[in-house]
Amino acid sequence: MMIKNSNQFLGLRTVIYVNSDLQAARDWYADILGFPPYFDEPFYVGFNVGGYELGIMPAEGVNQPGGRGVLAYWGVENAETSFERLITKGATEREPVTEVGGGIKVATVIDPFGNVLGIIENPHFMLGSQAAE
Repeated sequence: MMIKNSNQFLGLRTVIYVNSDLQAARDWYADILGFPPYFDEPFYVGFNVGGYELGIMPAEGVNQPGGRGVLAYWGVENAETSFERLITKGATEREPVTEVGGGIKVATVIDPFGNVLGIIENPHFMLGSQAAE
């Protein structure tokens, strides 16, 4: 049964990572995602990842790389496989793949530009959308 959202929040739409080298970040994320961005400008690069946006912005002013308390997890089919692929592509381990209960596995890495990237394998969600039941 779907529950109607009674507030103004419609759900996650965009996660933005700030990077000191926009072109290198664009190329790295295109490589790990397996497809190019749909929006590619000098001030912003946008990828459509299963209906959500992964945005890349240049480091300027208050926008600087790093995780200052915000953590986004991207859904994956297999946490171990995805984690290893991120490491082989140049990310650094932050937290290894950990079972957190209910068959849910999470991990975080630091991308080559200093941002925290989380992955989650959650059997309670279908890939790309929340299960209706």
